Amino acid sequence: MKWNAELYDDKHSFVSQYGEGVLELLAAKAGERILDLGCGTGDLANQLQGLGADVVGIDASPEMIATAKEKYPYINFAVANAVDFDFNEPFDAVFSNAALHWIKDAESVIKRVYNVLKPGGRFVAEMGGKGCVQQMIAATNTILNKHGYNKAGQPHPWYFPSTAEYAAKLEEQGFRVTYTAHFDRKTLLQDGRQGVAKWLSMFGPSFFSEIPADKLTTVLDEITDLLETDYEDDGQWYADYKRLRFIAMKE
Repeated sequence: MKWNAELYDDKHSFVSQYGEGVLELLAAKAGERILDLGCGTGDLANQLQGLGADVVGIDASPEMIATAKEKYPYINFAVANAVDFDFNEPFDAVFSNAALHWIKDAESVIKRVYNVLKPGGRFVAEMGGKGCVQQMIAATNTILNKHGYNKAGQPHPWYFPSTAEYAAKLEEQGFRVTYTAHFDRKTLLQDGRQGVAKWLSMFGPSFFSEIPADKLTTVLDEITDLLETDYEDDGQWYADYKRLRFIAMKE
């Protein structure tokens, strides 16, 4: 998936803004060496650096990393895949916000995180949890089927686990899970009604790979119509997010 980093910062900055809450769970200390896994355009890595941490940010998207380096040239950013990375020097903590639900091979990323942590190090993250954007997914599939696409029930591109499911994977690797939470979080979409189409265009383009460009607007409008009852609230539009947070310690 090729990311539009400029559009991400302009219309989807809520990703980093909501991530500020999970930074409190991390409770970073000055001098700690911290890996920001799936750092995007670097906003949260910059906040960590401001607390006095020694931060490294990695992301699989060259576009995101290029923007992060331009915005925060004093932070060490690199393009790296979350299921296949390594460092010579271990970390006190690995932090991740809104990235792990893009990685269906959860076992591999958990193993990589475990291997780069110091003994006693912590893995602190927030990701999409079970049921996240289920109304968005259902509406999209309904309209695609209506137009003759998605007949086989195309799987969505995300991995949204339950607390028990992800905790079991962490424990299987050797982590001790000390905190976990799964909660609803209505998420405001930018630009009102147009926010649904913009969200899907940014985060779910794989749904529409078979649709001719001249029909895409109609399809997105019909998806939006279907979601209006659940998403519109006094002129504002909100997506049905569900989030999973956890703290896991390497012992």
